[in-house]
Amino acid sequence: MARLREAGHQAVAVTLDGLEPDPSPASAGANLDTHIDRVLTVLDACGPGPITLCAHSYAGLVVGGAADRSTRPIDRLVFCDAIVPADGDSWWDRVNDHYRNRAIAGVRADGRTVAPGAGKDPRRRPHPVASFLQRLRLGDGIDRVARRTFIYASGWAATPFHEQYERLRTAPGWEVHELAVAHAVYDEAPDDLFAILTDNAR
Repeated sequence: MARLREAGHQAVAVTLDGLEPDPSPASAGANLDTHIDRVLTVLDACGPGPITLCAHSYAGLVVGGAADRSTRPIDRLVFCDAIVPADGDSWWDRVNDHYRNRAIAGVRADGRTVAPGAGKDPRRRPHPVASFLQRLRLGDGIDRVARRTFIYASGWAATPFHEQYERLRTAPGWEVHELAVAHAVYDEAPDDLFAILTDNAR
């Protein structure tokens, strides 16, 4: 984020409900619509100028829904190893058994949030389970965005995105990049990600 700002871009990191450092008990019930509304609120507060929405992982559903519902035109969508949704999709439907089994195990503590898996990122938080289960209602908002980019991280065995990559790399209107790294692209390939976001990819 700091690097984008230093390059002259207005960059805003959106913290979704329930994923704050100290979330309220009520936010454990946040669903996909709650998260989409959070992004729309941020968009409403942004100044004039072109808008790029960038999503990682689950958040592809969120920015896809936000692009569809926003009253402001979206200039570019970047799905960074993220779900590129269609109408009726949910996180649960679009991931593989590896992640569904992790979610089942992770929700047993309180029945409302999915405990994060092992990892080094101190920002990892329990995730509201309703947001993983709710299906997205989507019109043609993603297709209306002129620039659509998918970044495929091919360097991890459990990826649920290989089929999506194979579909999008030959789909009209899509710019697709493959990076031989694991899912945390922002940690493992920050220079490549920055180049893609700023149109300087090799």
